Amino acid sequence: MIRDATRADAGAMYRICRLTGDAGADATRLYSAPDLLGEVYVGPYLNVPPAAALVGLDDSGEPIGYALGTPDSAAFADACEAQWWPELRARYPLPELGAAHPDLTPHDLALIAHIRHPPVAAPDLVEQFSAHLHIDLLPQAQGRGLGRMLMEQLLARLRAAGATGVHLGVDPQNTSAVRFYEHLGFRRWGTDPDVVTLVLPFA
Repeated sequence: MIRDATRADAGAMYRICRLTGDAGADATRLYSAPDLLGEVYVGPYLNVPPAAALVGLDDSGEPIGYALGTPDSAAFADACEAQWWPELRARYPLPELGAAHPDLTPHDLALIAHIRHPPVAAPDLVEQFSAHLHIDLLPQAQGRGLGRMLMEQLLARLRAAGATGVHLGVDPQNTSAVRFYEHLGFRRWGTDPDVVTLVLPFA
């Protein structure tokens, strides 16, 4: 079953994000702040328009996957800068330069830096493919067609909202995710060695 995600799903979706956050594997060991990954990669789509958020459920109604996106990446980035990142910056202050930070892992610090300077997609990428998305599934949800159904429903929403196309980034180590997107018709864009950028134009 697939339904619209709500803010009440945040805890479950943050958990899914954490359990798939290491190139598809469990990232729990990498972070001392367990919700930080979800705050960065899930929270905005539950709280900041224009966004779309779908959640996939198991037979008992528990979330086991989600698909998140926005039809207008530029407008979404501006809205997050106004409505989402300031609160996170206050909640997760950047340690002073040279100060010891024994309670934070390198991955914590990288995300705290991300909050202060969110990466911006290349203008020509956004111009051609205005939407972006990402999807995460727990291992027990994979191979059952749920990922394809989530993608089809989200892509339909982004297209209906006027998106010119969609782009996304994948960790190069997550080769199964790259294959999944390519099977759906996505093609590679650019040659950045740190991320596989995939795009899908909308007719």
